[in-house]
Amino acid sequence: MSLHEQLKKIELHFDELNRQMATPKVLADYARMNELAQERSNLEEVVTTYRQAEDVRRQLAESQELLQGSDDPEMIELAELELAELSEEAERLDIELTRLLLPKDPNDDKNVIVEIRAGAGGDEAGLFAAELLRMYMRWAENHKFKTELMSNSETGVGGLKEVILEVRGKGAYSRLKYESGVHRVQRVPATESQGRIHTSTATVAVLPEAEDVEIEINLNDIKIDVFRSSGPGGQSVNTTDSAVRLTHLPTGIVISCQDEKSQLQNRIKAMRILKAKLYDAEMQRQRDEQGSARKSQIGSGDRSEKIRTYNFPQSRVTDHRINLTVYRLDSVLQGDLDEFIQELATQDQAERLQQIGETA
Repeated sequence: MSLHEQLKKIELHFDELNRQMATPKVLADYARMNELAQERSNLEEVVTTYRQAEDVRRQLAESQELLQGSDDPEMIELAELELAELSEEAERLDIELTRLLLPKDPNDDKNVIVEIRAGAGGDEAGLFAAELLRMYMRWAENHKFKTELMSNSETGVGGLKEVILEVRGKGAYSRLKYESGVHRVQRVPATESQGRIHTSTATVAVLPEAEDVEIEINLNDIKIDVFRSSGPGGQSVNTTDSAVRLTHLPTGIVISCQDEKSQLQNRIKAMRILKAKLYDAEMQRQRDEQGSARKSQIGSGDRSEKIRTYNFPQSRVTDHRINLTVYRLDSVLQGDLDEFIQELATQDQAERLQQIGETA
């Protein structure tokens, strides 16, 4: 099926949805109306752009006809100028239509679980992990997303060994999925007497939250341990066995939650994290089967890859995947990540468009 035929079919389906939504039967059925309205909304931008492209093509045909049927030099000059502008607009709309028809990541609208772990660098790595947590929480706040700390393990010097943050809101995964990888910081630690720059790392994993229908867990595959919650340095913060540790025996994945006072609440949180990890592992397995071309896409590559460097002496942040450098470290750490996210999304789309062109 050609691109034009595919778009025409979408347009006809869009018109049919409008017709159905106007019928008394659908108007009286709230659930069905909501379902059709969502489907219509998903198609509206494609259909609007397609109709704009068709209108430009009609204008192109008229201008070409005018050019061929005229011997007036002024009219010919005007028609040629209009043809050039319309041809450029038609090309732009065709590119936009191809982009809109790219398969959508089914996880894009989901909530996400962000897992941050201190890497190389001792206490400095833990402090950097804590800064990354604040950066993502501020970004989420700026975009009206809700956040919840699901689990955290502190270092005792204000840093974090590991923290798990949930970000809730439609489209959270579509924006944060490019953050997975190794983040590197370069700065002079407060304890460094000679002013030498140290390099530390933290890893970030962004997991789409799995729905119950997407991942099933056999409870016989889970070992459940309960223990007393404790704070930094082993200080007891709870006198009951409210902390929960889940071990998924087939994969060896271990999840611990102790932030809630209730054992049940900690168990529910741990199960949500486990489901997200198993769902992510299954997605990674499918990507591996699809081959290296798919794995090369931004947002689905190796999480051991160094993706971004935060250089304090130069107030510089560099994303190594897109060779983008900005000199506003402070604002980035305050959650100003949109320039990086937009550029990464644009590059991802460009790579997928190129792959479509290569296989066409």
